[in-house]
Amino acid sequence: MHNPVLSVVSSEELRRLDAVLTVSETHDAVDDAWRDIRSGSAIGGKAVLSLCEDDFWAMPEFEAERESFASERLGWKLSSLYSVNPRFGGVKIIGANAFNRRRGLPRSTSTYLLLDKMTLRPLAIFDGTALSAARTGTYASLVLETFVETPMKISVFLVGAGPVARSVIDCLSFTGSKRIERIFIRSRFPENATRLADAAASSTPIALVPVEDNAALADCALVITATNSRDPVFDDHELARDAATLHLGGDEIPEAYLKRALRTGVVICDDLKTVSRRNSQSVSLYFSRRGLSLETAGPLLGIGELSAPAGWQDSRPGPVCVTCVGLPMLDLYVAEATWEKLVKARG
Repeated sequence: MHNPVLSVVSSEELRRLDAVLTVSETHDAVDDAWRDIRSGSAIGGKAVLSLCEDDFWAMPEFEAERESFASERLGWKLSSLYSVNPRFGGVKIIGANAFNRRRGLPRSTSTYLLLDKMTLRPLAIFDGTALSAARTGTYASLVLETFVETPMKISVFLVGAGPVARSVIDCLSFTGSKRIERIFIRSRFPENATRLADAAASSTPIALVPVEDNAALADCALVITATNSRDPVFDDHELARDAATLHLGGDEIPEAYLKRALRTGVVICDDLKTVSRRNSQSVSLYFSRRGLSLETAGPLLGIGELSAPAGWQDSRPGPVCVTCVGLPMLDLYVAEATWEKLVKARG
């Protein structure tokens, strides 16, 4: 039997051989993933070990800086996302701590291990950080294409200025450049919003407008949050009443908005069980704070899931609130497509 040789793939090699997936290729890989997720031929799970923030701040070298993180979660955790499809298996390992930025490091770093499906022996190790951001940005395309219906060009409000926010801009530029007039960008630190707008301006026809408050929210048909905030990043009254919102971070949305969406609109997760068990985002916390479970109560309340074969596309007048925790199968398909492109480039 053939024994695959483990290949350690650097980001530099991917760039040198032009094997980095384009935005179009990433969308194609993710489309394949959603097809197989909904058919049941791609499965996976997620395990998260959350570490106690008090233990971190109790360390003498860090305790003096605790006050500066009053509005931001450390998100200090070790995560493992594992999945298989008809051809490959994969495991993504993520180490995250928002304090990393103080040391000039990314908040989170991902390492992806791609496996042969039949033997489950490793084929390749990738730096998974860029792969992860790329697949997360495609959620914005999915929400735009499925839930935002308007004959006029729209404005989008993006809260966050990290790698996921950049991927959101790239993905919306690919799928929505004819529908989106401008993207407002807000960050906890205004200079980060300006830096992101400047960096992405040359690669998109959409106007990128850094802002320092939520005044423009009322004019936006789509709102996307990708932050590590401890508290809601907007108030319900600031939104357009029928806006669609996509939440890719933590506890970012107010209960008043979620209650209104449950009562008069549509609430959707990428996968109810995964979001519920992770219990770090507003929609799952809404239930757990009441001694309930999103996994149990969600179906009774009509909360849909993108991973289901049908039903999640249904819409009605009112707000659309979508929460996504990031499915491991999406990572697998992006890693698979990257591996196949690299093998071809290596000849």
